[in-house]
Amino acid sequence: MTAPHRAPGLAAPLDEALDQARTVADAVLFEGYVLYPYRASSAKNRMRWQFGVLVPPACTAVGGEHAEQRTDLLLEPRSGDRLHAELRFLHVRRRTVERLDPDGSYTEVPELELPDRVLVPWDEGHEERIRLHAPLAELTGDQAHARTVTFDLPPGTEHEPVLDDEGRTLGRLVRRRGRLSGEIRPYVEQLPGPYRLSRLTVTVHNTVDTPPPPHGADRDDALPLSMIGAHLLLAVEGGRFLSMTDPPEWARPAVAGLRNENTWPVLAGPADREDVVLSSPIILEDHAALANESPGPLYDATEIDEILSLRTAALTDHEKREARGTDARAAEVIDLVDTMPEAVRERLHGAIRGLREVTGEDDGTGGPTPGLALPEGSGHPWWDPQQDPEAADAPATVSIDGEAVGEGSRVLLAPGFRRTDAQDAFLRGCRATVEAVVADLDGEVHLAVVLDDDPGNDIRRQQGRFLYFKPDEVTPLREEAP
Repeated sequence: MTAPHRAPGLAAPLDEALDQARTVADAVLFEGYVLYPYRASSAKNRMRWQFGVLVPPACTAVGGEHAEQRTDLLLEPRSGDRLHAELRFLHVRRRTVERLDPDGSYTEVPELELPDRVLVPWDEGHEERIRLHAPLAELTGDQAHARTVTFDLPPGTEHEPVLDDEGRTLGRLVRRRGRLSGEIRPYVEQLPGPYRLSRLTVTVHNTVDTPPPPHGADRDDALPLSMIGAHLLLAVEGGRFLSMTDPPEWARPAVAGLRNENTWPVLAGPADREDVVLSSPIILEDHAALANESPGPLYDATEIDEILSLRTAALTDHEKREARGTDARAAEVIDLVDTMPEAVRERLHGAIRGLREVTGEDDGTGGPTPGLALPEGSGHPWWDPQQDPEAADAPATVSIDGEAVGEGSRVLLAPGFRRTDAQDAFLRGCRATVEAVVADLDGEVHLAVVLDDDPGNDIRRQQGRFLYFKPDEVTPLREEAP
């Protein structure tokens, strides 16, 4: 499909709001597209396309996927009279690698070595966009069926030559795509009551007519005929969508009656607008936005950007060559990390969105209160007890079973069931060394410890990344006999 253009009659501010919403929608579209370490041979990349997969109806029994999405929203039309919808998804293109033989024929091979990359078979995702523009008055009653948008993307095969540095052909990439068809059905129904409130329902269906898969078929066989990362962008000029997660009190009963299937609609675009919605296959908050610190798309969003960048930078040259040959987007990640300035890398370590004193009066400045001053520079904790005159003083030691426990004491961990961190249960019975006795903002005392058998203790001590337990969750260890 072509790049987005402003629809006829679409107001400039609304078009700009949609552009901002698309930045978040792009992150949704490519969530999990290629996972660290960005190589096709990685076990993590053998199960891809985790979200928003709409398979043909005959394939729903394979892999537990669905053939349709349903989005329900509450809409106040006000002066708005047109709905703008955009369905976005990835269409799989199955890529194979062929080597050019001396006799001029091509032979499919598992890999093709080049100086800068190693080409391997891979499933690429090609972005598709299907648009709908319709007056709201035509989306009610029986006439709504006439506004159903159907699409049919034909199958095809493409060839891309692989050349060496001197322009000689070494082989070719063959990309095959399957037929993909679907439809978008919008429907508007005015709800009874004193408020001029309508329910907008938009369903997306995969309509590929294919026979049931044979016995033993798996999810991968259905992917070329599926919509991947399918989501909707919806906008109404002059109207207002109501938040599904934080609706007005008077609208809560109507929200409870909505039915969203395989999608999660949230308000999108700038925070002061209510005329754009992103219906996403993953859970988001209203007006979600990309972090300013993000250096670019890393795709494997189940990890922290800082960790991903550092681990990607540590890949060997051969691993980076394979990643570059796996996918063009993986190659961009490698180049992004290799050329990342140190200042950008430091920014990934953390950010403070805002501070306020929970129990005090707002001074109207929006900044931190004097007792919560931020140290200059980066890499410092947001709260420094030495700069907070009201901070509670932590004792040097605490008494446990009649024994003074402080820095250097050895203890046996015995976390209680009242704690919410499930990982603590795995540490029951482990030996640890106390690094410090600390007090939190509420004046409660904790013990900062490191595990005795943790090989990364030197790094934990250097970075101050300890495990924290209350005094009643440890038992002092006496000197053990040799």
